[in-house]
Amino acid sequence: MTSIALFGAGGKMGYRLAKNLKGSRFDVRHIEVSEAGKARLSNELGLACVSADEGLDGADVVILAVPDTAIGKVAADIADKLKPGTMVVALDAAAPFAGHLPDRADLTYFVTHPCHPPIFNDETDPAAKRDFFGGIAAKQHIVSALMQGPEEVYALGEEIAKVIWAPVMRSHRVTVEQMALLEPGLSETVCASLLVVMREAMDECVRRGVAKEAARDFLLGHMNVLGAVIFEETPGVFSDACNKAIEFGKPVLMKDDWKRVFEPEEIAASIHRIT
Repeated sequence: MTSIALFGAGGKMGYRLAKNLKGSRFDVRHIEVSEAGKARLSNELGLACVSADEGLDGADVVILAVPDTAIGKVAADIADKLKPGTMVVALDAAAPFAGHLPDRADLTYFVTHPCHPPIFNDETDPAAKRDFFGGIAAKQHIVSALMQGPEEVYALGEEIAKVIWAPVMRSHRVTVEQMALLEPGLSETVCASLLVVMREAMDECVRRGVAKEAARDFLLGHMNVLGAVIFEETPGVFSDACNKAIEFGKPVLMKDDWKRVFEPEEIAASIHRIT
């Protein structure tokens, strides 16, 4: 049986993983330093924790469900305790991209991250419709990368990824560099920033007299139909009025060189700030 040492098992992310791994084919050793996390695992999932040394003893896989800023320290602390061939799984590309994993050629480094449940979906179950993060009830896609290690172990990493992010639809294989383009580049630097601007725009309409509920309903409804057309969820074209508004609005809102956020040095700088 494949054994997994799950670091941060009682944390925000680790708890989700521990819950999904429970009952799987894997032998999971739960490692958590906080008393609150230990109590949560025990009281809600009936899971006991072990020390780091106990968890690492003979472990085939180590999952680092700890904050980006702690991955480097945790990985360095346990590096000498990992047997050759151990798979170390990171849940985000930031720390691996920044070089925070130990320099050991005999270890496998696997990185995986959820896409989160898509806006356009066929969920009908109320719990799935309210599972915005994923990994609980709503189906989602995932991305994974084999950063280093033999090609044949990718299948194991992907199997684990599909369990911890379940229920999973499509599983995409990318490189760590491509994952960094997706996050923080695409999802945070671009998408999150523009969504914050959209919220601020809604608030400005409210400040100018539109009822908040009306402004929110109007914006979210238009995000749905406009997004469906732009992202080819449904065939359609915009009206001449909408196209003219885009032609005027985009240069007002966006700098001409905004795509430089995807340049390698900008991605590296963003990840440096995160880690």
